[in-house]
Amino acid sequence: MRKIPIILLVLLVGVLLLFAFNHYDVQSAGDAVAVDPYSPVLRTPDARFVSLNDFTYEPRYVEIRDSDLGALRVHYLDEGPADGQVILLLHGQATWSYSYRKMIPLLTAAGYRVVVPDLIGFGRSDKPADWNAHTYQNQIDWLTATLEALNIRNSTGFLFDWGGYFGLPVAVEHPDIFSQLILVTTIVPRANSILSAVWVAGWRRYTLKQDVFPISSMVSDMTFKDLDADTLKGLDAPYPTESYKGGPRRLPMLIPATMLNPADALNREVWEKLGNWTKPTLTLVSQTIAENSLDPKEFHDQIPGTLGQPHETYPDTGFFLIEDNPEVLAKKTIEFIER
Repeated sequence: MRKIPIILLVLLVGVLLLFAFNHYDVQSAGDAVAVDPYSPVLRTPDARFVSLNDFTYEPRYVEIRDSDLGALRVHYLDEGPADGQVILLLHGQATWSYSYRKMIPLLTAAGYRVVVPDLIGFGRSDKPADWNAHTYQNQIDWLTATLEALNIRNSTGFLFDWGGYFGLPVAVEHPDIFSQLILVTTIVPRANSILSAVWVAGWRRYTLKQDVFPISSMVSDMTFKDLDADTLKGLDAPYPTESYKGGPRRLPMLIPATMLNPADALNREVWEKLGNWTKPTLTLVSQTIAENSLDPKEFHDQIPGTLGQPHETYPDTGFFLIEDNPEVLAKKTIEFIER
């Protein structure tokens, strides 16, 4: 008889916690972090990008439109033969096109055209002064507009981290952009449990509550190998002050901790549509990450295009595979395309 009250108590605690995280999720999605009331966007000075290690690529720009912010300038790299098959490299939360500096020459040497945009709020792309401009839907819309402006079609999409969070919604709505996908340390985030809500809340506190958000040290802490001073400088280059870090600091707020977050419904729809994705899809992930948080088996069970593909998990690597293993990833990408 004693078991019944205990079970009820556990359920009650669970309901209270879920309510608390629902409230936190909704409040977090709307908390204002205004950093500059006079300018709709910030633009990192070019001087910040001079003499970056192994990064001598020509900066290119395309303009897209936002209904609230107006014109937004998106930075991208476009390397290799103009008529080559396109490999589209998308970066994640604390990275930008710089993080692909070692993969690019290996891919272009194999005859591929490599296109690497910086998401809005990152790298040399414009950065909204109002951090609340970074919504899930806005990032998807900005990425879609960028790829449409660049006329990207039938590309191999290499989607790392948030590159997958935003790239997969683009893929299911605009399948002509991609002929195949490589999913690297990424997920389609949905609110699945109280535990996931707790994890999201902790991540949010880490990124928002610090006076100085340590971009380069965050990456360094999540790589297996030590990053040298030049690499750390490159990672920090886009962000001369904290006001420029709205992208990296705001993104965790977009992860749905509960089903009240609009991104949850959006991502559940994306997940459902991925159940019909038959184009070849490869997953690559650190062994440690696969065992502890981002198990790619979820993709293997959901996406028909993953069937029979040469998926890999890599030992002795951290979250940021693109820093730990760029040569191996480039080789694997080429092998996947040419299989």
